[in-house]
Amino acid sequence: MINIPQLLLLYSPTIISGIILLFGLHREPRQFRNAIWFLLFLLFLVGTLVLQFGLRWLILPIAILVILIPIAVVAFLLANTVIVTRREGVSLATLLPALLALALAVYLLLSPLLIVFDAPHWCLVLAGLVSLEGTWFFFSFMALLLYSWFYRALPRKRRYDYIIVHGAGLRGDRPTPLLRGRLDKAMQLWRKQGRQGRFVVSGGQGPDEETSEARAMANYLMNSCGVPSEAIIMEDRSTTTMENLRYSKEILDARYGVGTGPQQYRVALVTSDYHVFRASEYASKVGLRADGIGSHTRGYYWPTAFIREFVAVTRSHWWPYLAVAVLWAVWTGIGLMH
Repeated sequence: MINIPQLLLLYSPTIISGIILLFGLHREPRQFRNAIWFLLFLLFLVGTLVLQFGLRWLILPIAILVILIPIAVVAFLLANTVIVTRREGVSLATLLPALLALALAVYLLLSPLLIVFDAPHWCLVLAGLVSLEGTWFFFSFMALLLYSWFYRALPRKRRYDYIIVHGAGLRGDRPTPLLRGRLDKAMQLWRKQGRQGRFVVSGGQGPDEETSEARAMANYLMNSCGVPSEAIIMEDRSTTTMENLRYSKEILDARYGVGTGPQQYRVALVTSDYHVFRASEYASKVGLRADGIGSHTRGYYWPTAFIREFVAVTRSHWWPYLAVAVLWAVWTGIGLMH
């Protein structure tokens, strides 16, 4: 029987990661590092439970799953690529699932193949770097995937003064189906809180668009949803998610006066479900206190959209890849010295 000190020692990684996660959630839930601690907490918890309750018989099924899941994921991503390209056309965005499948295959097979074919030592050394970088890539991918779901599920029982709706492209002068989904979700929230608060429709005019996204969204809300014009504020300069948030904050801050101290209004960010976490993280960066709320995305398109979101988040959090490369270089250098 395990005594209390032994139990505490066994659960210490779970407890420590859990405390750090809770602190991060309390301080700012819209941070990428929370995703890392969330996955570490889950892994430590599962591993500790297996050890404590003598569930070592699970090790073999888990090992089998570890082998089979990557194969299933590659097959799923390739099948999804076929479906997406048939419906949306061939582009870099629609080929992202296939590219991820290729990256996963390279990650799993590169080093074994080099060993089988007796590759030069320097090839094996470089393959080690690829494996290390790939481990962080897929670990952080899974962390963001799980935490994105968790973040969207966090309870948010409050009334919002403003509902910011992010643009998502136009067809002529009308919102695309994706954008209509965001607007309909915003309408649902507005009605839920008794038609209180104002919409901030955010999106500029692209070079190939007949009008700004903000104007098209405003027209949709007024003509198709019956929203009065005075309940709509247009932000029609932005071309990116970061600009959506920065320019919208400028408009709202101006309504409350500059230098009035802490933000005096509550904001909901309505965007597609796959985009919620990144939009919320960007809002944190520009100093906008807001809750992210997601509209439904068609199932066939979700993998493509989320992979694109992960790439965007990774570009903002590139330093772990640099840290891995530096550690690999130091370790390799030490090995050459001996």
